Amino acid sequence: MLERITTSARMTGTIGIGLATAGLGGCINVSAPNKPIEINLNISVTQEVVYRLDGEAKTLIQQNPGIF
Repeated sequence: MLERITTSARMTGTIGIGLATAGLGGCINVSAPNKPIEINLNISVTQEVVYRLDGEAKTLIQQNPGIF
């Protein structure tokens, strides 16, 4: 019996909260702004390429400059 009263009280409380918040609801207007939205992005892109050649590869390239 106690469990039945608790469930009934929960349902009544939930319905009461729902009705109370329904009365607080109003009209919601959504409109576009008069001015366009402006987004300024300051982006700096820096790229660094680091290469290291093996000693043999370096001498091979120096001996054959037209290889590439």
